[in-house]
Amino acid sequence: MSQEKPGFFRRLLNGLAKTRANISKGFSSIFRGSAIDDDFYEELEEILIMADMGVSTTEAVIENLKKEVKERRLKEPEECRQLLMDLITAQMKSQEASYEFENTKSVILVIGVNGVGKTTTIGKLAANLKAQGKKVLLAAADTFRAAANEQLNEWARRAGVDIINGSDGADPGSVVFDAVSAARARKTDVLICDTAGRLHNKKNLMDELRKIYRIISRECPDAHLETLVVLDGTTGQNALVQARQFAEIADVTGIVITKLDGTAKGGIAVAVEAELDIPVKYIGVGEAIEDLQKFDPESFVKAVFEE
Repeated sequence: MSQEKPGFFRRLLNGLAKTRANISKGFSSIFRGSAIDDDFYEELEEILIMADMGVSTTEAVIENLKKEVKERRLKEPEECRQLLMDLITAQMKSQEASYEFENTKSVILVIGVNGVGKTTTIGKLAANLKAQGKKVLLAAADTFRAAANEQLNEWARRAGVDIINGSDGADPGSVVFDAVSAARARKTDVLICDTAGRLHNKKNLMDELRKIYRIISRECPDAHLETLVVLDGTTGQNALVQARQFAEIADVTGIVITKLDGTAKGGIAVAVEAELDIPVKYIGVGEAIEDLQKFDPESFVKAVFEE
């Protein structure tokens, strides 16, 4: 488990309280049962699917569990609890290398549909990076959504970082170009670009993102390019659908799942990573700036499944 500041796990525990309550009710009776039989596996499967872990991910975990139980000749349901947690953790592959962009000159593109918490995520990420001693610059390249600029400017003020704005309706590519030029001139460590997320018109969005990618690779070819998709954890399987759609049109390198404190279906974090093979890099478990946390699979599973 990665080094954590005091309170990290407590915030995670509090933020995932609804998911844990949803799961633990069923778990306590299953694991205190008398036999590992078909009913045991069926009930387990139902609880994991209800927590939005996804059908295919759940089936993979249950199959692996059956195999391990047989090989280890386990007899008591309680003996399976830690094994199940280990198997769920193994579905997720976040590595320290996932945060390479923190240690080098980087440009982070943040994409996601309206309402998922994209602007808030950018503000919190900027504050986190600044707290690490990085020089951070924001680019307000979501020029189509009313009040997007205003919100991002407020977050830039709260985080104590600079921002490059474009006028409403301006070409997002031109805003990114100005921001990249400013980042170079100001010797910025990390440039975070807000972008529009209009999935209902994928062709326009694809063209827009291609143009932005071209500008970044031409103007700062040596920068590490990160593309993060922000998903709303309360939308469950819809979030998985959105992630898949964005992955079709952009070179997505990581996922951010917000609002996990507001849902009993936090298993979506497992489903997204296991089914798309794209690492979940951050999760939002509350309103405070500190509540955007690096995603640690082991801590997450412990917070959700441990009694």
